[in-house]
Amino acid sequence: MDQLKVTIIQSNLYWEDKLKNRKMFAEKINKFAENAHIFLLPEMFTTGFTMNAAAFAEEMNGETVSWMRELATTKNAVIAGSVIIKENNQYLNRFIWMQPDGKCITYDKKHLFGMADEPKNYAAGKEAILIDYLGWKIKPIICYDLRFPTWCRNKEDYDVLLVVANWPSKRISHWDALLKARAIENQTYVVACNRVGLDVNEIEHNGHSAIFDPYGEELYFSDEASIENIDLSKSHLQLIRRQYPFLRDRD
Repeated sequence: MDQLKVTIIQSNLYWEDKLKNRKMFAEKINKFAENAHIFLLPEMFTTGFTMNAAAFAEEMNGETVSWMRELATTKNAVIAGSVIIKENNQYLNRFIWMQPDGKCITYDKKHLFGMADEPKNYAAGKEAILIDYLGWKIKPIICYDLRFPTWCRNKEDYDVLLVVANWPSKRISHWDALLKARAIENQTYVVACNRVGLDVNEIEHNGHSAIFDPYGEELYFSDEASIENIDLSKSHLQLIRRQYPFLRDRD
């Protein structure tokens, strides 16, 4: 498929209120009239970036994953974002990719944010994953992972780096620079969904969800609550890689 339609939902979040957040995102998605292949939600979209893992974790057969499966089927589109999952007596910041056919693919955040005590409350993931969907190769990462170019390195000729985050306004210039850098150095689309709003810890988020093409050109940007559908072009990606075959010289 040449055109991949990605819908980014940049939103404020209800702090530690899974029910309200699911209801809010369901309303946004169900009201969205355009066709989409993927609806992308922020990191920890049911709770905000809480360290109260034990209080808000769910298992993979819990309400949020079931909600994602039902919504994906209803909208005939992927629903993707990260939530708190308990597995093998560990708490994980887990990216969940739920397809309309019910297939679920997961990625656990590798780089945990020590400045917020994330490593004290969550277990780090160990493996990167690659999703093959509609002829596109997609690599998901979560927030702090973005700072680590080796982890993001395009070794498999993936087509899209998918980023979900709760990245604060205080360091938003880093986010902006890193998104563009990851697109250029990996010759890939970078599709990033951040949140907006003030959380209970008085940490401000101003979004800056964005899409960059494989040449580093910005295709989408928003600094306010929004829902936007953008088409990614496989032929455009392939053209850039033919014109500028930098990846063949990678380490």
